[in-house]
Amino acid sequence: STLSFRLLISEIMPHPRLTYRRRLSYNTTSNQRRVVKTPGGKLVYLYKKKKGSLPKCGWCKEQLRGIKPSRPKERSRMSKRLKTVTRAYGGVMCPGCLKERILRAFLMEEQKIVNKVLKANAAA
Repeated sequence: STLSFRLLISEIMPHPRLTYRRRLSYNTTSNQRRVVKTPGGKLVYLYKKKKGSLPKCGWCKEQLRGIKPSRPKERSRMSKRLKTVTRAYGGVMCPGCLKERILRAFLMEEQKIVNKVLKANAAA
């Protein structure tokens, strides 16, 4: 229990022998770090990278599946296969919303045809 308490304290409290390696001296999300012992026996801070987020559907805001979570800079170096899904609006819209949208477009076109036929019948 004392070991787990020490580990918890070491995560929260800065180590007395360590100094920051960058200019930022506040405990912000971009300044998260962990303590590492070098081969020379020194304790140094290693800066943690921020976790990447998954893109969300533009309509229902649901997280999109089949896409690797990544940071923007990392995403620019990734292949297309990891950034999208091979489907219409893949990587932008979830399949449920896409299905709804396709169905709505189809029904609207059908409605236009029905209106045109009714107009033609009324004129004749």
